[in-house]
Amino acid sequence: MYNDDYYYYSVLAGILPVIILFSLILAVAGYVLTSYFMMKLFDKAGVQGRWRAWVPVYNMMIFFKLGDLSPWLVLYGLGGTLLLSWIGIGGLFSLALAVLAAMAAYRIGLKLQKEGAWVVLYIFLSIVWLGIVGLDRSRWNPAVAPAPWAGNAFLGDRTVWDGVPTPSAAAPQGYGGYGQQPFGSPGYGQQPGYGQQGYGQPGYGQQGPAQPGYPQQPAQPAQPGYPAQPPSPPAPPSPPGAPVPPPPGGAVPPPPPAPRPADEPDAPDAPRQP
Repeated sequence: MYNDDYYYYSVLAGILPVIILFSLILAVAGYVLTSYFMMKLFDKAGVQGRWRAWVPVYNMMIFFKLGDLSPWLVLYGLGGTLLLSWIGIGGLFSLALAVLAAMAAYRIGLKLQKEGAWVVLYIFLSIVWLGIVGLDRSRWNPAVAPAPWAGNAFLGDRTVWDGVPTPSAAAPQGYGGYGQQPFGSPGYGQQPGYGQQGYGQPGYGQQGPAQPGYPQQPAQPAQPGYPAQPPSPPAPPSPPGAPVPPPPGGAVPPPPPAPRPADEPDAPDAPRQP
C-alpha cells in the first residue's frame, strides 16, 4: 500500500511540472497572439501608439472604448470578480464583463462592415474573431450611428484619451461618410452646364444666346393643358369725316386745301425771266 502511494505521488510530481510548463507556454502564446491581433485592430481604428495593445487590462479598456462602452467598466468587472469571489458573487461580475465585451465586439464589427452575427464567433472563439477583423482588408468606418446605450450615464463612453478615437457621433443626412455626393453634382446623370445660360430648360421655351458652334434652338411650343393667349383684335377704322387725332408731340397738321370748282380755269404760268 505504501509503495503504491509512493509510486502515484512520484508520477504526479513528474507530470505536474510538465503540465504547468505547457499551460504557461499556451498562456504566453495566447497573450502574444491576442495582443498582436489587437494591435492590428487598433491600427485600423486610428489608435496612436501600438504599445497600448500590449498592456494587459489597458488594452481591454481601449477595446471597450472602441466599442462605444465606458472603459471603466473593465475595472468594475475585474474588481468585483476579485474582491467578491469569497462570498460567491464574483462569478456574476465575471459574467457581466463577458456580456459587455460581446457588446463592444458587436459595435466594433459594425464599424468594420461586419454583420451582427459575427459576434457569435467572438463569444466562442474570441482570438479567432480578433485575428479575422485585425488581419482582413476591412476598413474602419467611424460614421456608424451611435450605440443605443450612448446616452446612458453608466454604459456610455464619455472619456477623452489622447490618441484614442472618440465614440461615433450622429451622422447628418447626405454626409460624405457614405460616399453620397451633393445634389446636382456630376456622377448622378446630370450633364454639366445643363440649365445654364445658352441651354434652355425643355418645356419652358427659355432661350439663351447662341453658343459658338451650336445652332439656336427654336422656341418650345406651349405646354399641353395651358391654352395660348389669343391675339389682340385690331383697332376699328375711323368713320369718314371724323377728325384725325393729333400726332404725338402736340404739332397740329395744316388743313387740307379746298377743292377747286371744275369750271375754274387754271392760273397762267408766270413769265420767265430772260
